[in-house]
Amino acid sequence: MPQEKILLKVDNTGSGKRLDVFLAEAVKDAGSRSHIKKLIDQGCVLVNNSAAKPHHKLKDGDEITVDFELGRNTPHLSPENIPLDILYEDKALLVVNKPAGMAAHPGAGINNGTLVNALLHHCENLSQIGEELRPGIVHRLDKDTSGLMVVAKDDETHRGLAAQFKERTVRKKYLAFVTGIMELDKGLIEMPIGRHPSERQRQTVRFSGSRDAVTEYRVIRRFPGFKEGRVSGCTMLELTPKTGRMHQLRVHLSYLGHPILGDATYGEKSALIPRQALHAATLGFTHPATNKYLEFNAQLPPDLKKVEDFLLASR
Repeated sequence: MPQEKILLKVDNTGSGKRLDVFLAEAVKDAGSRSHIKKLIDQGCVLVNNSAAKPHHKLKDGDEITVDFELGRNTPHLSPENIPLDILYEDKALLVVNKPAGMAAHPGAGINNGTLVNALLHHCENLSQIGEELRPGIVHRLDKDTSGLMVVAKDDETHRGLAAQFKERTVRKKYLAFVTGIMELDKGLIEMPIGRHPSERQRQTVRFSGSRDAVTEYRVIRRFPGFKEGRVSGCTMLELTPKTGRMHQLRVHLSYLGHPILGDATYGEKSALIPRQALHAATLGFTHPATNKYLEFNAQLPPDLKKVEDFLLASR
């Protein structure tokens, strides 16, 4: 494959040809048609300094720029032999207990070590109806949130599961340790969430350009003896998201003044744990193929169990 950016000029022999066809003929070591299409879709190919589609019809005099280096730096999919904690698997789907620190799929700045990379090695097939870098991924967890995810192996299963998430019939429960002592034993947080106006990687409670978001919480245990910096006390919660907004649980709890322990984005770092103390503990859904209800539970991972033991000792 060429090592750098190249410039091509279309003459009358190339006029009328599709962009992808022209490149396959003009650049012999550019790779397969599917690879060329991927380069075009990723914005690595410009026609007269503008993005174009693979089926774009060329004209005499068009100038084409192909940036192969940009293509190499764009996240791509490759199987990796990474161990998976699989709680259930059949020919249609699997349920996996994702560890903290593992991204669900490749993205900006993350090319490997993701759940998708591991799934590509483990599974013969994954659904293909989602985004290109997310085969099989029906829903996601933040990189530093541990816990249960369901993965679809075929498109029909993917559609069936996605419909349940959209209709809010999937049963999801999380365990979290939050800073401070929650006053009420249980409650409902109903505050809309949207993208932060100036910090684009964050979400925030806002009343314009937002979507409804609802979280139910229940206190499991309070730890009044815990102290860390300005933080006094800690509370273990069971959380039930009634909607599925990005960072919903983290944003809602921060808004209440009880950010999740260790959440540096919506609260503060903690010496107890280097990530947000949040775990997707329960996942229940109806199997699209058998129509049977399945429910799975995952215990606290070792790092959160260590936090719990420390807090119990501090009571």
